[in-house]
Amino acid sequence: MQTEIHFKGEPIMLIIDSKDCENIDKALKKYKKKFEKAKVLIQLRSRQSFTKPSIKRRGEVLKAVYKQQLATGKFD
Repeated sequence: MQTEIHFKGEPIMLIIDSKDCENIDKALKKYKKKFEKAKVLIQLRSRQSFTKPSIKRRGEVLKAVYKQQLATGKFD
């Protein structure tokens, strides 16, 4: 099974090797996992609207602070 997805004008090929005796459900499950790992959908959603760099940095800092607080045990 081969699927072509375009990202920034360049095609991305997702190729799933399926054996003749393999169930189609297993092949679809493999395809979905590979599609999710490629993060194509996340990239498409993030490009739907422009986000200022300062807002991106603020989000990254807030995530880092949250992770640090989790590691030190301030959240229970």
